[in-house]
Amino acid sequence: MANLHTKICGVEFKNPVIAASGTFGFGKEFNEIYDISVLGGISTKGLTLESRLGNPTPRIAEGHGVILNAVGLQNPGVEKFLEEDLGFLKSKNIVIIANVAGKTLEDYAGICARLDGLVDMIELNISCPNVKCGGMAFGIRPESVEQVTRAAKGALKKTPLIVKLSPNVESIAVNALAAQKGGADCVSLINTLTGMVIDVERRRPVIANNTGGVSGAGVKPIAVRMTYEVCSAVTIPVIGMGGITCAEDALEFIIAGASAVQVGTANFTDTLAMPRIIGELDRWLDAHGISDINELRGTLKLNLSLIHI
Repeated sequence: MANLHTKICGVEFKNPVIAASGTFGFGKEFNEIYDISVLGGISTKGLTLESRLGNPTPRIAEGHGVILNAVGLQNPGVEKFLEEDLGFLKSKNIVIIANVAGKTLEDYAGICARLDGLVDMIELNISCPNVKCGGMAFGIRPESVEQVTRAAKGALKKTPLIVKLSPNVESIAVNALAAQKGGADCVSLINTLTGMVIDVERRRPVIANNTGGVSGAGVKPIAVRMTYEVCSAVTIPVIGMGGITCAEDALEFIIAGASAVQVGTANFTDTLAMPRIIGELDRWLDAHGISDINELRGTLKLNLSLIHI
């Protein structure tokens, strides 16, 4: 059996497979299907200072190999999370990553201060493309990425900060460097791409919000490329995600330089996706004579470019 343990910002993960925010709730429903303590960690449903109802329905649309969503950060608010969900997650002995969002710099600082020392890590959602005010505005420009990162980091004394990056930008590597400059301990990517599905009979978008975040297997090549670019640019750890459905998908991100991966949309189509991927990783490493998954990190060898004149 290979060693799947990994360490990020001093936090120990029993394996590098983390439930992505917005696809796993707070873990209770999935725990009725399998013991979620087998996971490396969970990034919670996006939390805000106050409860949010989210966007109008319909919020979900399917495409070929992808899903569009415009849920709009529906959540019970941070206080209810602390009262009703945190205790359960602590009982599962997994890394707890609180995914947080806000409309203002003060919101981000406030929710980070409230969670400081209560969770293992905080993931700053500055990139969700289906929120009309807040997140996306902070996640587009490197200057605002640095600004919101600095505000959040300034409110934290104990908990490492992950900044979740948007792919809907000119250069995700430049934004990753901005997050690092602002004090991020780690970055995660990619959040969803912005897309649209049209009902050709009605000639209207299927989603009430018109556009939504695109995720699923179809985005993986984009996510892997962006993860490689960010890993090549920053000196802080990187968590990769986007379209992971099997061990080989996860290994692509790790070979590109990621320290861990998050699995999201696959949980909708296969509720056992993550424990399956963990088992597949162990078997793949054994089959290839690799004793420690960390040996693979950042081992990508690019092909030499051939220029024909």
